[in-house]
Amino acid sequence: MTRNGKLAQARWRCDYSAVKIRIACSICLLSILLAANAQQRKLQQQQPVRAVPLRTGSPIAAPAAPTPKPTPKVFVALPNYDEETATRLQIFLDNNNFGPGKIDGKMGEFFRKALISFKHARAQRETGVVDQWMLDQVPQTFTTYTIKGDDLAYVGDLPSDHPSQAKLKFLPYTSLLEFVAERYHSAEDYIRKLNRDRDLDCDHLEPGDELKVPNVLPFEIEKITEQQIKPNPKFAARTIYVDTPERLLEVFENNQLVCVFPITPGSTSLPAPVGTWKIVGAATWPWFRYDEGMLNYGVRTENFYNLPPGPNNLVGVVWMGLDKPGIGMHGTNNPETIGRAASHGCIRLANWDAIRLKDLVSVGNTVNIF
Repeated sequence: MTRNGKLAQARWRCDYSAVKIRIACSICLLSILLAANAQQRKLQQQQPVRAVPLRTGSPIAAPAAPTPKPTPKVFVALPNYDEETATRLQIFLDNNNFGPGKIDGKMGEFFRKALISFKHARAQRETGVVDQWMLDQVPQTFTTYTIKGDDLAYVGDLPSDHPSQAKLKFLPYTSLLEFVAERYHSAEDYIRKLNRDRDLDCDHLEPGDELKVPNVLPFEIEKITEQQIKPNPKFAARTIYVDTPERLLEVFENNQLVCVFPITPGSTSLPAPVGTWKIVGAATWPWFRYDEGMLNYGVRTENFYNLPPGPNNLVGVVWMGLDKPGIGMHGTNNPETIGRAASHGCIRLANWDAIRLKDLVSVGNTVNIF
């Protein structure tokens, strides 16, 4: 064979080998595509997998506790502000739905928690530093309130025993001082302190008396009407987290922190039920079924009293019931105990916070207690 013939034969063999390689690769690729297509059809035919809480024991057992979302637990040193500046900061946080507890001119536990939560919500450094722009939002720390004749409709005699209370139509404030203090989210002693240089007796106020009060957005009890609260589609995506160790209630919309309020979450003997629940109903000016068996042992009895609505009802001015019998989020007749004294398994807030909470969440929202 000539030299040219050998070269032609060698080229033919190379071309034939390349063709075989291409054919083999094409067959392999086609097999992969066919397998992937078959797997996709199989997955499409399967039912979606739902994540559900693991339940053990009886059907009424509490759902598994949720995994808490990353909430900042930051311990910071607060600047040593004077009383008026501290009051301005409390007002700023309160007006922005980050409840600092009762307004008293002191920079305590719930002020710190509210400040850190506010900064966390706005992606700011979680420190105790207070920026001047916050103070600028409250240019006037104090204002005045003049007692009106109509205010007397919410004040009256209140018997201490439940059988006598059940005979009333309304559970009122016991004094105009209590009325004013709750209206301006304050401790009664702080209202007394602010007015000690005035020529008036805070324990015996009358229509026409003018008091110095914190310039916070007031809790206007006269605007509350008795109603069943309907679901609010606007807030359907919101979730409530009840942090029992920190004694805080937080509302999130997706990953955005909306508001924070201090709470009293149950007690040692009857703690708030850990788990995932839902708000199944809500009402303003609620009646309260006072049943010691239910309150102390979680057992409903026939020995009870129906207590009428009013600011001194044990559940305050709002009730938001959960799908856990007897448990709900509600107001209180004693706001100065929030975050300190125990409750009977429920989530208790000051009336001025509870009335705002109902406008920030919706019936149907998930409530995670941990």
